[in-house]
Amino acid sequence: MGRIWTEEARFQRMLEVELLACEALARQGQIPTAAYRRIRRRARVDAAKVAQREGRTRHDVVAFLEELGSHIGRDARYLHLGLTSSDALDTATAVQLKEAVELLLKDLEALKRVVRRQALRYKRTPCIGRTHGVHAEPTTFGLKLAVHYAELGRAGRILRDAKDWVAVGKVSGAVGTYAHLSPFVEKYICRRLGLTPAAISTQVVPRDGYAVLLCRMAIVGGMLERMATEIRHLQRTEVLEAEEPFEEGQTGSSAMPHKRNPVSCERVSGLARLLRSYAAASLEDIPLWHERDIAHSSVERVILPDAASLLDFMLREMARILGGLKVYPARMRENLGRTRGLIFSESVLLSLMRKGLTRRDAYRLVQRNALAAWKGGPAFLDRLSSDPQVRRRLTEAELAGCFDLDRHLKQVDLIFRRVGL
Repeated sequence: MGRIWTEEARFQRMLEVELLACEALARQGQIPTAAYRRIRRRARVDAAKVAQREGRTRHDVVAFLEELGSHIGRDARYLHLGLTSSDALDTATAVQLKEAVELLLKDLEALKRVVRRQALRYKRTPCIGRTHGVHAEPTTFGLKLAVHYAELGRAGRILRDAKDWVAVGKVSGAVGTYAHLSPFVEKYICRRLGLTPAAISTQVVPRDGYAVLLCRMAIVGGMLERMATEIRHLQRTEVLEAEEPFEEGQTGSSAMPHKRNPVSCERVSGLARLLRSYAAASLEDIPLWHERDIAHSSVERVILPDAASLLDFMLREMARILGGLKVYPARMRENLGRTRGLIFSESVLLSLMRKGLTRRDAYRLVQRNALAAWKGGPAFLDRLSSDPQVRRRLTEAELAGCFDLDRHLKQVDLIFRRVGL
């Protein structure tokens, strides 16, 4: 990813645009074919020398053209004919963004494979499901991972769609009117670079497409943060159902040798916040003055390479974390029993309703026993078994059936099939 966003790579993409423009103009007979061939043969750009020239010109594209022209000589007069700076800049950026998204999609597929493997491994490993951080009802660790697998599938779809928003070039001149060159040149360049020509542009490609990409990258970052947050909670000492990898020689604290902290997951959470800030900045870049101002440029030089690099790192980091995740099924079983049967309260509620009680009356009856069990003494099932109002409606076998863990896992296979696992 870093190579996509180097200054050398940026100038190389701009050079490709300029050379393809010359090629298209040569095909139209606008410049001599022999001159085009000499230009292509001699063309090269030294990023360091462009930077030196920019110190004087205060204009990166002018500096780029001067450096390029110094190698080409007299034929340099055929460079940039009818183009404006953003023709080269925006079209080059479109190529960089396309390449960046394609790399992110590869990262995403690699992470999906890891999540798939772990989801299948722990498909029927029971654990407690939590709502509001509080024990709710049983689920499986595989189902937790299957939810993330489905999210990653959606992430792939929104990134692929976002690529179409940004893989857009424009070579239409100073205010987008093609006043000094034919639309054929734009079409020719974009086709050769794998881009779609903008249907209409000003001096720049409209920035709503960039905002779509940055917002969707932030959404994917949020998905990764959701995974990281789950692991962070599961690694808490009081829970300890799973842990991120802790490598040989790693230390958790400068003061406390026993510490194994979820620092990798916390790093992912922090970077997701940064991605969201970049998405906000991209939205600010949409309203430019008239046919163009330059307020967006300084922003994009930071947020585009940074956001792509951050998400690239986050995807690879989550693949590493989930691939080496330490999972503790015995602790999950222990935590399932921590509330002494309260997690089966809905099963009791529904069974009483099937016997004729209203929801209100059944709820109050179950809740009364549940709240008493919270305070200690007899467990939930024992309290229900000794409650005359419950026993008048449910036999001992029916009551015991309400505490059957398998009832909560009977649709696991169906759910896995629905998400493609």
